[in-house]
Amino acid sequence: MITLTPVGIAYNLRNEIEDDYWGEVVSKIVLDSTFPEEAFNEIDSFSHLEIIFYFHKVAKDKIITGARHPRNDTSLPKVGIFSQRGKNRPNQLGLTTVKVVGRKGRELTVSGLDCINETPILDIKPVMQEFLPREKISQPGWTRDIMKNYWK
Repeated sequence: MITLTPVGIAYNLRNEIEDDYWGEVVSKIVLDSTFPEEAFNEIDSFSHLEIIFYFHKVAKDKIITGARHPRNDTSLPKVGIFSQRGKNRPNQLGLTTVKVVGRKGRELTVSGLDCINETPILDIKPVMQEFLPREKISQPGWTRDIMKNYWK
């Protein structure tokens, strides 16, 4: 069995689970006291980070293991849970690339983290050019439709 312990907690003004309007959200990630402050050394020398977090407010009976219509919109195709980024995932893991705003001691400020207040942070990794796709990214058209207001 796998046991994960959060490395920190994200704090922001977003208390409700919503699908859109994450663009103005600024979050403070506070490093857990079990880690030394030096775990954040040089983290602010990167412009972007990947944040892995736990969708802690998703009810277990809402977990999807098969397919569903994204955002429960039946006008969209029914696609597998691993073909979408919805929160009702088997392991309740979220992953977002964020912009580093700053760091002060054990606190890291980021923008573009699409999680609600008091979300457990499971890991933080720097974004490096060498790990980005070398090819052009492709995706189905319906994804652009549901994302049009996501980062506004």
